[in-house]
Amino acid sequence: MYNVIGCANNRTFRVIWMLEELGQPYQRTDAHPHDPMLRGHTPLGKLPVLVDQGESLTDSVAIMTYLCDRHGALTAPAGTIARARQDGITQQIVDELESVLWTSTRHTFILPEDQRVAAIKPSLRWEFLRNTAKLAERMQGPYLMGDAITLPDLLAVHCLNWAVAAKFPVEDPALLDYATRLRQRDAYKATLASEKAMMAAAAQPAD
Repeated sequence: MYNVIGCANNRTFRVIWMLEELGQPYQRTDAHPHDPMLRGHTPLGKLPVLVDQGESLTDSVAIMTYLCDRHGALTAPAGTIARARQDGITQQIVDELESVLWTSTRHTFILPEDQRVAAIKPSLRWEFLRNTAKLAERMQGPYLMGDAITLPDLLAVHCLNWAVAAKFPVEDPALLDYATRLRQRDAYKATLASEKAMMAAAAQPAD
């Protein structure tokens, strides 16, 4: 039984979706970034954290990679050309989609107010639009890597969801259709249900 530490509406979603796709049992522990209960789990106080066999693993993409490798699914085998290409697209998503969205988020409510630069956002939206078009060009079939869903697909769709919430443009028709199809997967729907349940539990008044 995996324990996933993290609240709803953040990168924890990716890890839950991965576990649902893999059909692995998990429990969730509600926590927000820098929560005191994270001491001993993550030196940076960031989420999500996956606890497995008494060990705490951090960084959502690293956790997803670990789960894929451990269960031998949603990934090309390590040490293969196919895996190197898969890792390349994963890094492209992190570098060109997630980093842009994260910069915008930081300048919206994460950084101290006197360090936020609202004027940067139009440039970030332009960059995101350009970068999503580049990602669409690399699609090799119904999924990013071809005929089978893999780790970067989950990562990409989570970033596209993030873009919708942040009002960032996604205009490529193929990419829009791709994201819509993946949101119809049973594992994705189960993840949404898990998120809603966590938000409902968090809204309950303490005894």
